[in-house]
Amino acid sequence: IDEEHRFGVKQKEALKKIRGQSDILTMTATPIPRTLNMALGSLRELSIIATPPQGRSAIQTFVNEWDDGTIKEACSRELHRGGQIFVVHNDIDSIDNMAENLKTLMPNIHVRIAHGQMPTRELERIMSDFYHGRFQILVCTTIIETGIDIPNANTIIINNAQNFGLAQLHQLRGRVGRSHHRAYAYLVIKSHQSLSANAKKRLDAIESLEELGAGFMLANHDLEIRGAGDLLGDNQSGKISEIGFNLYHDLLKRTIDAMRAGKQINLDDPINHEIEIDTGLGCIIPQTYLGDVHERLVLYKRIANAKNNDELKDLQIEMIDRFGLLPDSTKNLFAATRLKLFSDKIGIDKISLYDDKAHLTFADKTTIEPIKIINLVQQQPRTYQLKSQNQLIIKQEMPEDIERIVLIEDLLKKLCQLKS
Repeated sequence: IDEEHRFGVKQKEALKKIRGQSDILTMTATPIPRTLNMALGSLRELSIIATPPQGRSAIQTFVNEWDDGTIKEACSRELHRGGQIFVVHNDIDSIDNMAENLKTLMPNIHVRIAHGQMPTRELERIMSDFYHGRFQILVCTTIIETGIDIPNANTIIINNAQNFGLAQLHQLRGRVGRSHHRAYAYLVIKSHQSLSANAKKRLDAIESLEELGAGFMLANHDLEIRGAGDLLGDNQSGKISEIGFNLYHDLLKRTIDAMRAGKQINLDDPINHEIEIDTGLGCIIPQTYLGDVHERLVLYKRIANAKNNDELKDLQIEMIDRFGLLPDSTKNLFAATRLKLFSDKIGIDKISLYDDKAHLTFADKTTIEPIKIINLVQQQPRTYQLKSQNQLIIKQEMPEDIERIVLIEDLLKKLCQLKS
């Protein structure tokens, strides 16, 4: 199924029923939220084709209010290098006025119109003439959204861009830049002040993600803006009113993992047991190490979701292979995550490191018997002290670098040996 985002849930289900047992491959530059959510939740396999055709360049994208000077300059630059221009105006009632405005701005330029209500033969003739370079500017509706490949057209102006969805804007922008020439996309809006919050998010996303292969990242933004829809229903977008997407995704993943393992979900377990680690050190992936903000967020999530030290080690090796040696702040991040894994084993809710001491706060259901902690305190009273029933204080000078995390890590290994 190509252009999967154009089909509804019922249409796709009907296609599946054409044959009883069939393998299904769906393809799209911008997966709809429901489909992307299913892929992220491991209900569908996902492959990403990220390598662009040879010689392609990223499309430079601008968001502007309508300005005759800017429009004329954009068209003149394209025409000066012998190119052609799409002007998308998705209102048939006023499309003739748009064409007349462009003719007034550039009297010597040949402008034609194309839309879906024209006679078929006339539309075919206009598109053929544009393909063969017989006129310079095509004013059209979204009829050009898919299936149009005109290498000589490398500037597109999309009027009233605030009315389009992210997938549509990405598809329309993809009509240019189909050769080795630098392409330009102008997203024209009525005014910045009149934009709705979601429209602003959409336009900010598409303006910032102009590199080749950005469709998947745009789909992620679309998922965040519109919501994931119904997993078992017909809605392909929409938010869950009672819980946020992240919690919904955690619940979904938890359920899928349990079903695959043939286990029953324990409804008494906390949904998301957060362990708080305060090392007093910088624990980040700095922008100077990895400039792509989306890639950084993906790596943060992968580090946070690591289930054991082996997964963390593999992720470290991958990052070094892809981006170079880890900076100190990123080493700190991995070390702090190892502390979290140890803390989860033992049943520790919080670790706070200071210059001369460390505080460990135990959970109500810790795996260490209280008597064993008391024995530890009695054996080394100068180092260990019980502040309350569930808080252990370690009185020791803390190093200023990653060694303070290593020191506490060694202590947690000792505590692991005290498990009941």
